[in-house]
Amino acid sequence: MQGGRVLRSRTVALVEQEIYAVLIAEQLLRTAMSEATNAAPGLDPDRASFTIALTTARDTIILGPAPRASPGHGWHALAGRIGEHLLANLLPPRRLRTGPRTVKRAISKYQARATKPHGPTQPARLTIQVIHPKAALTTEPTA
Repeated sequence: MQGGRVLRSRTVALVEQEIYAVLIAEQLLRTAMSEATNAAPGLDPDRASFTIALTTARDTIILGPAPRASPGHGWHALAGRIGEHLLANLLPPRRLRTGPRTVKRAISKYQARATKPHGPTQPARLTIQVIHPKAALTTEPTA
C-alpha cells in the first residue's frame, strides 16, 4: 500500500499512529472486497483484486465520489464504487491443483521421487599428474 515509501513521522507515537492508519485502511478495503463478492451468489472471494480496490479508493478520494441518485441498499451502501469496480474487473478463476502435495524430507535437499529413489552419492575422483618442466621439453611430440 505504501508503494515503497517510508513512514514520514519522526516520533514513536506518530509512527505508531501512521502504522495503525495503514492497517485500518487495509482492513476497510478487505471488508469492502468481501461485501462486494458476497453480493454475487457463488462468486469466489479470491477473484476480487486488492489492487483494483486500492486504486478505486485512491481515485475516489482524489476525484470525489461518483454522483448517484440514491445511496443504494445492502452492500452498495458499504462497498459502493469500490465494489462496483471489483465486480466489473474480476480476476480469472484459480486453476485447480494438478499435482499432489508432497512432504519435504528434512534430511535430503533433493525432491523424493517414488519411481526413482536417490541412492547414496558417490565421491568424485580426480587424478592430477604433475610433469616437471624440463621433462616436458625433452620429450618429442608424436605425430
